[in-house]
Amino acid sequence: MDDCTGGCLCGTVRFRLASEPYDAGWCHCRTCQLNSGSPAMVFATVSLADYRFDQGEAAVRRVASSSFGHRAFCGECGTPLYTHVKHQPDTIDFSVATLDEPGRVRPGFHIFWTSRLPWIEIDDRLPKYDRFRPDTVGLDGTEPPA
Repeated sequence: MDDCTGGCLCGTVRFRLASEPYDAGWCHCRTCQLNSGSPAMVFATVSLADYRFDQGEAAVRRVASSSFGHRAFCGECGTPLYTHVKHQPDTIDFSVATLDEPGRVRPGFHIFWTSRLPWIEIDDRLPKYDRFRPDTVGLDGTEPPA
């Protein structure tokens, strides 16, 4: 992906992806709802080493969002930046909407479909999974929020 950059609302944090994002999808879990203040979040995955800060790394704050991972956000404006989980230590899931051109990354599935808000009606024909996708790496011993 050529020059894939992004950042937070206030401009304090800027990042660059050094590789093509993959596994983009919608998450409807309650944690994503609370983290984003919206019904669902679109995330994508990239190698941990390929999510690089261009500026503002010192402003990034982290909060434990489950027993197995944390979320990062801009400490100045609160923009949700990424999630990092113990069972996938070499990758990071970042918020697609933080990209300068978020339309370049298209979601391919929905997870935690059973946690969606009751008024959500989506007919995009993407696969919908009650919780994680069955092929998610390293889920042994994790119990994500409903």
